[in-house]
Amino acid sequence: RVCKTARLHNRSAQQCFITETATVMADLGSEISAKNEECVKQGDHVRALKANKVDKDALAPEIEKLKNLKLELQVLTKKQAESQAQAGGDKAFNKETFRKQLSSVLEQNMFYMSSFKIYGGVAGLYDYGPTGAAIKANLQQFWRQHYVYEENMLEIECPSVTPYPVLKASGHVDRFIDLMVKDVQTQDCHRADHLLKDALEKRIEEASDADTKKKLELVLAHLDEYTAAELGAKLTEYGVKAPDTGNDITEPFPFNLMFATSIGPSGNQPGFLRPETAQGIFVNFRDLLYYNGNKLPFAAAQIGQSFRNEIAPRAGLLRVREFTQMEIEHFVDPEDKSHKKFASVRHLNFLLYPREQQLVASGAVELNVGKCVDEGVIANETLGYFIARTYLYLKQVGIDPTRMRFRQHLQHEMAHYACDCWDAEVDTSYGWIECVGLADRSAFDLDAHSKATNVDLNAFQKFDKPVETEVLKVDPVMKEIGKGFGKSAAQVKEALLAMSEDAKLAMQAKLDAGETGALTLASGEEVAIAAAHVTIKKTMQKVSGKTFTPGVIEPSFGIGRIIYCLYEHAFYSRDGDDQRTVFKFTPVAAPVKCTVFPLMQKPEFQPYTQSVADALTKAGMSRKLDESSASIGKRYARTDEIGVPFAVTVDHTTLTDNTVTLRERDSMLQVRVPLDEVAGLIKSLCDLTATWEKDVLSKYPQQAAKDE
Repeated sequence: RVCKTARLHNRSAQQCFITETATVMADLGSEISAKNEECVKQGDHVRALKANKVDKDALAPEIEKLKNLKLELQVLTKKQAESQAQAGGDKAFNKETFRKQLSSVLEQNMFYMSSFKIYGGVAGLYDYGPTGAAIKANLQQFWRQHYVYEENMLEIECPSVTPYPVLKASGHVDRFIDLMVKDVQTQDCHRADHLLKDALEKRIEEASDADTKKKLELVLAHLDEYTAAELGAKLTEYGVKAPDTGNDITEPFPFNLMFATSIGPSGNQPGFLRPETAQGIFVNFRDLLYYNGNKLPFAAAQIGQSFRNEIAPRAGLLRVREFTQMEIEHFVDPEDKSHKKFASVRHLNFLLYPREQQLVASGAVELNVGKCVDEGVIANETLGYFIARTYLYLKQVGIDPTRMRFRQHLQHEMAHYACDCWDAEVDTSYGWIECVGLADRSAFDLDAHSKATNVDLNAFQKFDKPVETEVLKVDPVMKEIGKGFGKSAAQVKEALLAMSEDAKLAMQAKLDAGETGALTLASGEEVAIAAAHVTIKKTMQKVSGKTFTPGVIEPSFGIGRIIYCLYEHAFYSRDGDDQRTVFKFTPVAAPVKCTVFPLMQKPEFQPYTQSVADALTKAGMSRKLDESSASIGKRYARTDEIGVPFAVTVDHTTLTDNTVTLRERDSMLQVRVPLDEVAGLIKSLCDLTATWEKDVLSKYPQQAAKDE
């Protein structure tokens, strides 16, 4: 009796301690949430100040405030970890712990793993295992269904090896760079800005006086703005050495992120592994336009591998050297960027982070996409349409819509030729990650390739009826052209008559100023045109249509990043038990749609399990047949761990009434379904034409769950 009383007393004390600890943890959780919100808001404020190029002295105290908030957040997080440890939990809830647990489950179940692992692996290269490859294939196929089939796009496939002139014209040869330094002894390579950042952050932590700390923080705040020379000077000033050896480093120099190669055995034709799939679409524009009946607008799409030779790849699938892109180039009349299907999405509301909100650091807000287009927040209907469709795609594959936003590029972020750009960003343990870029690129790419090749990449739009309009008429003076250019006279005439309206205006301005204008011939030769060679004047003319270089709206998807974000958003532990991990993949993304079990290993169950498995295969769904001797609960847990949404179990009742149990993963609820209906029902659930709550629980009788 004494022992029993003691046990009761101890149990009461433990319950009291647990209750007190839970209260402390709840309070800490609230404090951490509030402090994190302060950090996010202050970070947005600092970003807005930088965008507005405020004075350095005004920026410094705001950066200092952000640093202090982050330190306070670290203290609270540490307290939370200590409290959890005291409560008997050795798994502190923080980002690092979460990532380690997630990575362990992903690797154990072969979602993805380091490539060439038995040789030590290569940074930035990863293999997708059976589960990961299936998820990737599902997302790609749903992308085709959502975009290519829905919009009647023209899907093409182009080589990964790209000749040098193509990427020279696109700007990648000259501008696709990061600044790099080398260890002078070992020749190991490092990204220059990362070395300086690490050195500055260490000095800031060790700084004993406010003035020194402030100076270091100002340097850090302007890190992204330094030229190669300025970055080199800062590396020297702060005595930055190679991190692994302590050796001196070279001056920073530009490193092109493309993988160089040569085409053919002679090595005389240089090329690169493509850094994006888009250029293959642009160089095929003329043929695609013809294939489409010379009608605009139209879109071309491509799914394929791209390559970027990252200096320091990190964060798993988020920054890699080879990755799969899914890109769309939607070609439009620059003067008419309306979209005939915009009305079908204009009612949608979701998180948007327009430029104005960023400049005042107010955070993303839920806005109506139709209103944003009407008010000019989003530049045009076509861009707005693809933003809305991207929101729907990401939501349907399983990205949490409350942790997804569309951020508009600030003016200094956009290329000079871009009209408007937005990024679909997803909140993860690494922060906000860009997964999709949506840009109105104007006519830059087609103009660049047309100029480089002297190939006409214009489109002609025929009017319903001819109209009188003012045009610039070009009249070559053949007598003078013959004198000046001899055998090239015909080429000169052809090039003059082929000039675009912008080229005519530029030529006219040069000639009116008494100068000569440059003209590129079909042969590639550039000649100087004088006023005596041509007459350019405005005249009224009846025209049947117009010729123009199409503008381009480009949605560009990085599928590896989407997949990683999906992993984070879908991962959880059942009832807080770290040993019962689950991926709540949507049926669209799930690597296996359904598992089929016999309740136990009995020969009379086998025909029924095989019948269900065959029916699922015939319906076009991936399935897994598990006839192992493990308990039914363990088999459910195994499939939960790879995110299988449904499970069918053949039991003794099946032998008498031809029904099976159908289990839903997240609720763990089970219903009895006739054998001849189960495959069709699962097909409807996976196609999203039926739901578990509305179409299953309301129709089929529930059954008590088997022991889990």
